[in-house]
Amino acid sequence: MQAQLPHQIKTVWRARAAIDGIIWLAITAALLICHHLWQWPWWLAMIPLVAGILHVGSHLLLIPYRYRFWRYAITADAVYLRSGYLFRTEEAIPIARIQNVTLAAGPLLQWQSLQAVQVHTASTTHSIAGVTGAVADQLREQIMQLAKEARADA
Repeated sequence: MQAQLPHQIKTVWRARAAIDGIIWLAITAALLICHHLWQWPWWLAMIPLVAGILHVGSHLLLIPYRYRFWRYAITADAVYLRSGYLFRTEEAIPIARIQNVTLAAGPLLQWQSLQAVQVHTASTTHSIAGVTGAVADQLREQIMQLAKEARADA
């Protein structure tokens, strides 16, 4: 059974886009100040402004797409992560290779009472973007129990 992320993740993604927009505006403001103080070309300030509009706009437009096509599933053999439709990414992390499962929550995830579930293998870390605290605890316990059983069978 494939599970979808909770609706609150869309709010987190929107807030992240807003923070990115504030950063782009701060860069634009700094370049405008440089233009007034040292006569830097005014068009230098327009580059981060346009880049910021494109960056934030594209992230906001893609939130429904990301939410619609982001799925995860845990089976006895692997943790499956799938995202995208046009640019589909499907990952299968074998249970036997999982070394650790970490729950992480930055300020935006905490604000929405969500946690990211990070699945660690020897070479990389895979992440489930954000689930509720109860689901995160359940996923961690389930994945670690399956990993212990896989090691015992090996």
